[in-house]
Amino acid sequence: MLFLYLFFLLICYGPQQAISAHCTTITATKTFEKCMTLPTQQASIAWTFHPHNATLDLVFFGSFISPTGWVGWGINPTSAEMTGTHALIAYPDPNTGLLVVLPYVLDPTVKLQRSPLLSRPLDLHLLSSSAIMYGGRMATVHNGAAIQIYATLKLVPNRTKIHHVWNRGLYVQGYSPTIHPTTINDLLSTATIDILSGSTGFTHDNIQTLKIAHGIINAISWGILLPLGAFSARYLRHIQSMGPSWFYAHAGVQLSGFFLGTVGFAIGIKLGEMSPGVVYGLHRKLGFGAFCLGGLQTLALLFRPKTTNKFRKYWKSYHHFVGYACVVLGVVNVFQGFEVMGSSRSYAKLAYCLSLATLIGICIASEVNSWVIFCRKAKEETMRREGLIGGSEKGSGRMG
Repeated sequence: MLFLYLFFLLICYGPQQAISAHCTTITATKTFEKCMTLPTQQASIAWTFHPHNATLDLVFFGSFISPTGWVGWGINPTSAEMTGTHALIAYPDPNTGLLVVLPYVLDPTVKLQRSPLLSRPLDLHLLSSSAIMYGGRMATVHNGAAIQIYATLKLVPNRTKIHHVWNRGLYVQGYSPTIHPTTINDLLSTATIDILSGSTGFTHDNIQTLKIAHGIINAISWGILLPLGAFSARYLRHIQSMGPSWFYAHAGVQLSGFFLGTVGFAIGIKLGEMSPGVVYGLHRKLGFGAFCLGGLQTLALLFRPKTTNKFRKYWKSYHHFVGYACVVLGVVNVFQGFEVMGSSRSYAKLAYCLSLATLIGICIASEVNSWVIFCRKAKEETMRREGLIGGSEKGSGRMG
């Protein structure tokens, strides 16, 4: 079951990295020297850099996600993040309906949404800017409508690495674009590109690979192995033919799950460092909680009292409570992880749900079987005490 689930995850996640837009250097009005596919939103850019006067001719290819939405591209002079970006944002004029492109500076107040975003001149040396839609003047803004934003800028001499930032939103209030969606792809719409060599500094591909590894490892460790370890402790220990083997199976599965989960946890920490400004509060808190409980369970093995020790019952209660809490937090966080990755309706989630449902079904069947056996033994014990069965054998044994 575990390998089947892993196979499903690899199939479901693998092809997603290959889906992207194709860049082009030719437009209806200009031909550029270089182009590049950007890592999110199926966007791309094309440009021509003139080293003799440090001038950059550029076009950004994007698409709308709403008839009342906006599309923006800009440059951040200091870092690859939204705050501090000098942007050109295109949207339908609220009065005429015609496409307009206006300059905006995204200062820290924009992120906090303390005041509307208002157009103002850029600090960059912008020589010209314009925007056209696929289909020309007769084109209308709709969900999926393609747009091209043109810009000519005068750059600082001998500085060819540019921090590009782009995004799109659903609404414009007057002439103030509202906040964009906050999915992982929208929050990672940045790239650092050397316009002279064409090399990139964006780490989206690495982030995507780590995201997939993080999801698969944690789903298997926290979402499958740890519940499986709890199952082995509860139900296998009552099988007399196994002897102490149930304990070694329980400890082996739990330790394997925790150490594998530690790897997934470390990848999650690395993802957080690689994605400044991207914060998933609930997922992060659940992850830290599950990891801490898993660590406490592992340490508890070092302080496990002997069966004759008077503190054994307290240790056992602690072990059960922390163990089940860790399992619950781990499973809940796996589902939260699917939401974070935008895979709430994916085949990967379906595969995990089927695996978890199978395990739960086995647990229910084992629980029912355990109670049947317990009730049968209790009934037999009662009948023995009342002398209804086995009385003569027990009596003759005492006389001998």
